[in-house]
Amino acid sequence: MIPAKRRTAVLISGRGSNLRALIEAAQAGDYPARIALVLSNKPDAEGLRIARQHGIETAVIESKGKERAAFDAEMHALLQSKGIELVCLAGFMRLLTTEFVQAWYGRMINIHPSLLPAFKGTQVHERVVASGVRVTGCSVHFVSPEMDEGPIILQATVPVPPDATPQSVAAAVLEQEHALYPQALKLLAEGKLVIEGQRVSVK
Repeated sequence: MIPAKRRTAVLISGRGSNLRALIEAAQAGDYPARIALVLSNKPDAEGLRIARQHGIETAVIESKGKERAAFDAEMHALLQSKGIELVCLAGFMRLLTTEFVQAWYGRMINIHPSLLPAFKGTQVHERVVASGVRVTGCSVHFVSPEMDEGPIILQATVPVPPDATPQSVAAAVLEQEHALYPQALKLLAEGKLVIEGQRVSVK
């Protein structure tokens, strides 16, 4: 018997390019996750349009002017009501409360455009170029209460040539993100990831 696809929500704030990669991967018959909901904190997020084009349910919970705990509680209740099992953050520009993260720990992943633990936070590609490093990349990690600190699942590398610009690095890294994120979600949905402290092993 074919196992049921794990109901997955993708949380976005913007254009949804990683969302598109996840949707396209999940269309394969043997992919173990289904994008069942796309949730945004911004009603004009481009990713919502992408989701609707693919017939995926969307929801908006506006964060502007809302206290963090109340926002996260509303989001948690919605995810539960929709039977969501896994959560992917894809350009979701909100810091999550410890309570929300703990409720979804081990079931919520994020993609970050650097080789963590290097270059946490924002303005990543500008800092990469300014630093003179020769290699950068992207990381998919479990979400923990501390920003960009959770156990790393997968990473991909990108060379940084001497004439690199933040824009050229961003484009090269994004291409790797689109390949890496669906791989990580697949492993998670298949139940193959084991968290041991700060390390993740694949069964």
